[in-house]
Amino acid sequence: MSEVDPALVQAWVGARSIGRGLPLPVPDRGGLRVDTAMPQEHRRYVFACPGEGLRELAQSIREPRVALKLAGTREEMASLLPARWEIAEPGFLMTCERPHAGAAACPDGYRLELRTMQATTQARILTAHGELAASGYAVEYTGVFAYDRIVTEPAHRRRGLGRAVMAALGSARRSAASRPVLVATPEGRTLYASLGWTLHSPWTTALIPDPMP
Repeated sequence: MSEVDPALVQAWVGARSIGRGLPLPVPDRGGLRVDTAMPQEHRRYVFACPGEGLRELAQSIREPRVALKLAGTREEMASLLPARWEIAEPGFLMTCERPHAGAAACPDGYRLELRTMQATTQARILTAHGELAASGYAVEYTGVFAYDRIVTEPAHRRRGLGRAVMAALGSARRSAASRPVLVATPEGRTLYASLGWTLHSPWTTALIPDPMP
């Protein structure tokens, strides 16, 4: 695992914001702020490395539903946080230097829908009855091709649908210079590793829990 690339982190955050219809990130205390303005998350701060800006934010923020994100380890994040913060399930910032060419066929009984609007591509795999079985998004932006929200519904897992979604999205990549990037869950990391993706850095999230009712 190499040193974290701040430009990669910045491009990933920008691409994710575009794909989710959010404002582009703005610089804030050595990191990036995204004003998500969602019920479950009011805003998020993203840092490519630990530093005093992250420590200052953690000290000053007291309300819940503000996320701190770090391209670093749980231990690095924890060393900067007051006790009121909790660290969430780990994530993994991953890249792929040699993405597979071509599309993966859907298994029998499924069909693929692929739609591109400006920089964002959406892939959906449906059953013969029109039920959503798997889906995902990708955004090409400032030198990255960012995959996001890759989901296979529980009843349809272990049938190759995740691979088919990734391949379909990859077919929309216009520039060979756009670096594939994503943030994986522990479960998703296994799939992506099997497709040739490698770990760029741990991805750690901290939140202040909502008060008990």
